[in-house]
Amino acid sequence: MSILEVKNLKKNFGSLEVLKGIDFSLEKGEALAMIGASGSGKTTLLKAVCGELPHGGHVVLEGLELAGLRAKELAKRVSYIPQQSGISISMSVLDAVLMGFYSKLGLLSQPSADMRRDAYHALKQVGMAELAERDYLTLSGGEKQLVIFARTLVEGTKLLLFDEPDSSLDLGNKYRMVQRIRELVCGNPMKTALICLHDPVLALTCCDTLMLLKDGQLIRILRPETDSIKDMELAFTEIYGPVNLLEIPDPQAPDHRRLILLPTL
Repeated sequence: MSILEVKNLKKNFGSLEVLKGIDFSLEKGEALAMIGASGSGKTTLLKAVCGELPHGGHVVLEGLELAGLRAKELAKRVSYIPQQSGISISMSVLDAVLMGFYSKLGLLSQPSADMRRDAYHALKQVGMAELAERDYLTLSGGEKQLVIFARTLVEGTKLLLFDEPDSSLDLGNKYRMVQRIRELVCGNPMKTALICLHDPVLALTCCDTLMLLKDGQLIRILRPETDSIKDMELAFTEIYGPVNLLEIPDPQAPDHRRLILLPTL
């Protein structure tokens, strides 16, 4: 059953048409990766879906049109995780995670002891608990990404939107990050995720479904577990030029189809 329906989504900046009538849906428990070359409209689409940008068309979450919702009501339903957190004032790492509870607090209310415990547990889940009292602004870019992911864990929203969550992480941590997102969402009837990724190999490895964008248009939706190698190669070639898609064995998950994308030399 679809939890999110996006219909005829359009966005113009002046005379420039950035999104050109995009239609897709997300199922409960599904992690969908959105990939495409720079300038294809990926970040604009995320910002439109989360309500940060006005747009044409419809974004419907569990039957509710998201456009026009008040910020606090939207924050109870949708988490948007940009490439940069936007936090520019000194605060502890734990306080940065506690910001995830603000949509549930009254105007002058403070986080409860239970909330602080849950925030610490979220930091532990992402391997950042030992830095709980550190000033957030002193962290590296990758560490900040992990803290913001911990904040997402405590928000408890149904729709998670990630804009290149791997952008500041090293090779090992970028795979761990996307795998954590997948573990959070996969098979969970209360969660679904749309993840903008720059790396198509990472998307093939970690996501159920791939949505390919080019020049503001949705050109293909791929399902790596079931689609043919040939069909997927043709779709990737339309974005990246000639490529080869190779299937390799995965000893840790023999039932999982592991694919590697290589440029044709």
